[in-house]
Amino acid sequence: MAFSVVMPALEMAQETGKLIAWRKKEGEQVTKGELLLEIETDKAVMEIEAPADGVLAGVSGTVGADIPVGQTIAWIVAPGETAPTESASTRTAPTARASSQSKESAAVSSAMSSHEPSGTRSARISPKARRLAKELGVDIAKLRGTGPGGEILASDVQAAAEAPSDVATAAKSANLEVPSTLGRLMAERTTQSWTTVPHFFVSREIDATALNEYREKLVGEIERKHEVRVTHTDLLVALAARVLLKHPRLNSSWTSEGIRLHDHVNMGVAIAVNDGVVAAVIPNAHSATVAEIAKQRRDVAERARAGKLRPADIADATFTISNLGMYHVDAFSAIITPPQAAILAVGSIIDRVVVFEGKPAVRPMINLTLSSDHRVVDGARAALFLSNLAEAITAPDQVVG
Repeated sequence: MAFSVVMPALEMAQETGKLIAWRKKEGEQVTKGELLLEIETDKAVMEIEAPADGVLAGVSGTVGADIPVGQTIAWIVAPGETAPTESASTRTAPTARASSQSKESAAVSSAMSSHEPSGTRSARISPKARRLAKELGVDIAKLRGTGPGGEILASDVQAAAEAPSDVATAAKSANLEVPSTLGRLMAERTTQSWTTVPHFFVSREIDATALNEYREKLVGEIERKHEVRVTHTDLLVALAARVLLKHPRLNSSWTSEGIRLHDHVNMGVAIAVNDGVVAAVIPNAHSATVAEIAKQRRDVAERARAGKLRPADIADATFTISNLGMYHVDAFSAIITPPQAAILAVGSIIDRVVVFEGKPAVRPMINLTLSSDHRVVDGARAALFLSNLAEAITAPDQVVG
């Protein structure tokens, strides 16, 4: 039986993927789970695994091409078996997600056509491409779409915006910086979150003495056994994940049907990369040891900075931590990543004069700010979570063990 290899949908609103490289050649034997190809999305280059055992055949995906999501780019067949003949039915076999996106695109395009100039009514354009065209000032009436049926995709808009023109020349002379693909994506998603999610914020300054002592204890122990350095972020991931189990609303997702509670904590960790930030995921952080968290965080950070993220590296986060303490930031408020209900912003650990046991004392203090979606979390729930997290930070050995 032949298995189709299709351009996968790895992100919300993804329409195409750029084929970067084949890791196997046509006619070679492949094993299920083995790395098969690399694709580039708006976030990073990702490695895709083979969906089945067999022989790679019927390769039609060209390296360097932007390919619509759901389109068949190769087949995996049994030895001696021939790849299915390319046709309309086999060439594009969209997943349910890709199909729904296509229907939504067509519906929105149809609904919007009556409000467009007559010169644009015949052009089908995806919602993402329409938003990008408005943002970049691209005239969609002058574009030729490369998507199915001539649909105008976001990549078409971006190509038109980056083409040499009088406007581009003027931009260069004015020292304007044109954002990268990741930069545009961040701008789009943070704007959407800030304008559609009702944010509110609670902050707490916490004595980090016990946290520092616990980290010093673990550094030598874990470095010696596992050859990985434990950071404050690793400890906060472990502590916050365990506290979240007691606060399901903070570890939930807002959906059109209602609030979806999660029985596990997949912790997103914001990582700075060239031209932006990605939220890498530590799955099941609530049950992982500090050493396991440190190793996963290190490995995924290396892949992120090398542009080699895997689909699982950025999928299904239920809560996110963003730590800017290493940049000497005292405190800040972070923007929520939908559909998550909250994000924790972490500042530097700074020596301050505070009241300790009734007397002034210099203590290492850390500032945490929790951003919450008010549709899911009220002030009392947010405050109680932060209070419980503060208790965990002042006694980490009792929480993590």
